[in-house]
Amino acid sequence: MTDYRIEHDSLGEYKVPDSAWYGIQTARALDNFAISGRLPDVDFVRAHVQIKLAAARVNCQPDWLDAQRSSAIVTACQRILKGEMLDQFVVDRFQAGAGTSHNMNTNEVIANLANVALGGQRGNYSPVHPNDHVNMGQSTNDTIPTAIRLAVLAKLPRMLDAIAYMAKLFDALAEREHNTIKSARTHLQDAVPTTVGREFAAYAWTLRRVSQQLAASRPLLCATGLGGSAAGTGLNTSPDYAERMAVELSALTGEAIVVGNLAAQMQSMYDLQVLSAAIRGVALELTRIANDLRLLASGPRTGLGEISLPAVQPGSSIMPGKINPVMFEMLNQVCFQVLGQDAAVALMTQAGQLELNVMMPALGSALFDAMDWLTRAIHATAEKNLEGLLVNRERCASFVHDSVGLATLLNTQIGYARAAEIAKTSERTGRPVRAIVAEQGLMSEADFNQLVLDAAHGVGRGGGN
Repeated sequence: MTDYRIEHDSLGEYKVPDSAWYGIQTARALDNFAISGRLPDVDFVRAHVQIKLAAARVNCQPDWLDAQRSSAIVTACQRILKGEMLDQFVVDRFQAGAGTSHNMNTNEVIANLANVALGGQRGNYSPVHPNDHVNMGQSTNDTIPTAIRLAVLAKLPRMLDAIAYMAKLFDALAEREHNTIKSARTHLQDAVPTTVGREFAAYAWTLRRVSQQLAASRPLLCATGLGGSAAGTGLNTSPDYAERMAVELSALTGEAIVVGNLAAQMQSMYDLQVLSAAIRGVALELTRIANDLRLLASGPRTGLGEISLPAVQPGSSIMPGKINPVMFEMLNQVCFQVLGQDAAVALMTQAGQLELNVMMPALGSALFDAMDWLTRAIHATAEKNLEGLLVNRERCASFVHDSVGLATLLNTQIGYARAAEIAKTSERTGRPVRAIVAEQGLMSEADFNQLVLDAAHGVGRGGGN
């Protein structure tokens, strides 16, 4: 008894684990590309199988694929899409250019499933052959970039949902803290009054804006080069293959798949670079927001301490009782890693040559990671640190009335020069501006407090909501 079988290809024979549903070309790739130890992305696997399923249906026509083989391939694909055999997709993410090894991994698994269902054996490839039947009318060069596009289209709604969830929580905080006055800060220095609500509402608005930019990449990603075959010419494809594949994939994915330029979509990764740039925009804004919240939560005694974040774990191995803003620290780290993935996507986008970009396996992987990591990080941070966020209203009020920036409110009444003198007096003596204003008979402390409130809400001369 052996634990392997012998299969043959154009290079000769090779041992394949007897229990494997994949075949010889996958086995070779496993030995050649023991690089990262990371299996292919599940959305990518599913997208590639959807292409094989659609092709089996489209190719089921006279002089192409007979009904028996077509039905067996479709059934095998449906089993995989239901979650079976996912452990049989084993080629490392860093592999031969363009992704031939993954394409053959998919072809072999489907062929073996189909053959066993038809009474055959694994590794014999009769009556269903990985290349002749499962890969009919296809090439690595058009199926892999299409699968990458379908995979990111599958991930995009999850990412948009996570951003929307965070924006919704910021909106709720903005409404709750609508009247909580605080000191704005510009150049990290005291500035004019604002509200916590206005600050949080700005975060929500920004997140919705970057989300819109992200969603705008969707139509670009729906244009496929599937049907281009090896070089965009449509070689060895059945009649109306490209158009019928677009229809089938639209039905399978729920996306508005259309036929793009068959040659361009294997040469150019422009649409994927546009998506990556939009993800970079999300990461940059999230980094800024995370840093703001870490700063606002600093302390609790010796920092700003204007907000308190829920404690999710002890913050120190040596300092008892210390609580750190760990979720926003994690979010920062993920954002920085995503920026690195975007840089890799940019380099690989320009690395295409002539009829093909051979960097597609790693390019796709970089995008998949960026989307998955950021989606999970956004959701976890929102759930564990925005839910339950508390505002220290007393501290905010104390800061705002200690701020020399309040002298700015007097500019239109006593002029910039005299307001500057009041600011200097406040800074020199440590006395609040309202006390100095009352002492000089400019207005009562109550009237000045109302002036501060109006300014924080944008009411008054030059103001606005």
